[in-house]
This record gives sequence, C-alpha cells and structure tokens, in this order.
Amino acid sequence: MIHLTTPLGDEVLELRAGDAVTLSGTVYTARDEAHQRMMQEGIPFDPQGAVVYHCGPVVQDGRVLAAGPTTSARMNRLSGFILDAGVRALIGKGGMGPEVREELRGRGVYLAFTGGCAALAAARMTLKGVYFEDLGMAEAVWEIELDHLPLIVGIDAHGGDLFSEVVRQAKIQFEQRFNT
Repeated sequence: MIHLTTPLGDEVLELRAGDAVTLSGTVYTARDEAHQRMMQEGIPFDPQGAVVYHCGPVVQDGRVLAAGPTTSARMNRLSGFILDAGVRALIGKGGMGPEVREELRGRGVYLAFTGGCAALAAARMTLKGVYFEDLGMAEAVWEIELDHLPLIVGIDAHGGDLFSEVVRQAKIQFEQRFNT
C-alpha cells in the first residue's frame, strides 16, 4: 500500500494503474456545475498539487454524512483546465475518457473509489470549508480533510488505464464466445 498526502508532487508520476494507495490531506469536491463555475470565475483554492474528488457529498451540521463518488466521465471535457492549473489527481468512479488520460500524461493520476461506499468515505473525512455554496449541497466545492482514504490508481501518468483495459478484455472475451 502506498500512502499519499496532499499537496501532491512528482511522487504521483511513479504510480502505476492498479496500485493501491491511501490518501490523506485536503481534497476539494467538484461536479459539473462547480467545474463550469471555476472555468468562469477561477479556481477558489490553490490548485498546485491539489486533488479534486468528483463527489456531491451529503453535509449536515458541519459533518460529512456520505461522500460517494459520482461518474467521472461527466467531467471529461471539464478537466483540462484544472490539470493545467496544477491539480495532480482526480478521484471518482468509472474512469475517464482518452482525452483525460492524455491530459494526465506526465503530470497526474486518476484515483478510483468504489461506488456504493459513501459511508466509508465519510468516516474518513472532516469538513473544512465550502466554496460556491449557492450552487447547492451536491454542486458546491467542499474542502475536506481526508484520513487514509483507500483508492486504486485507475489511470496513471504514463497512459496506463485500468478501465480501458477492462473494456479491451471484455471485447476479446465477447468475440471469443459469440463470434466463433
């Protein structure tokens, strides 16, 4: 198990798709509307070495109650500008498109968290603050402190991509079973 702490640096360039990691430190949640707002108004946090979690957490009384990942592919066309600004890792579920895989090359990683484990994630989180609260709970950018959140490197900085490999293997098995 590899332990990472934010802000992230060049250590992410050594990770490989499939590596198990834990992450501690500050992360920022962001879904579609938050990305669009950041594109228009600027990133409200220091992006250098930052981590963006594709998540719309449930927050009540200053606590994170649930924080499962949302489908990251929705942010494919919205991720380039935050990576250009210095964000080193994205967290979500389901992988991202080939354009993001290329945008991560040589500078960052995509970390996968299992859908359906929102309570596990929340148990490792402390709420620190919020930006763009007017977007509503799910779309605001929440600043969260993590304590050893378990993740898998889904896309590495070398172009390795667990998700595209699964699709490739599934196609091979399908063809072997149904095209003989």
